[in-house]
Amino acid sequence: MVRLPLTPEEVQRGQRLGALLRRARGDRSMLETALDALVSPETLRKIESGRVATPAFPTIAAIADVLGLSLDAVWAEINEPPPGTGRATARTAPQRLAS
Repeated sequence: MVRLPLTPEEVQRGQRLGALLRRARGDRSMLETALDALVSPETLRKIESGRVATPAFPTIAAIADVLGLSLDAVWAEINEPPPGTGRATARTAPQRLAS
């Protein structure tokens, strides 16, 4: 199977996800967190470093659960547009009513 290259937006989203997980992990060790989430420490390291920009949903769900993060909070944070882009997201775009 050939995997398509990641878009710049996917890469940035992966970097935001990694930063969020590192902050949420705090002083807790990467090894402890990974083992509690039933993922390999190498997988967690790659996600936190942004090397795996599009990890599997069950992997993120398990890590978020261990770190006490809601999936809604994870989704909201990783999909924030970079400051100053002025780009509206589906969540913040004004809704148009059909007439």
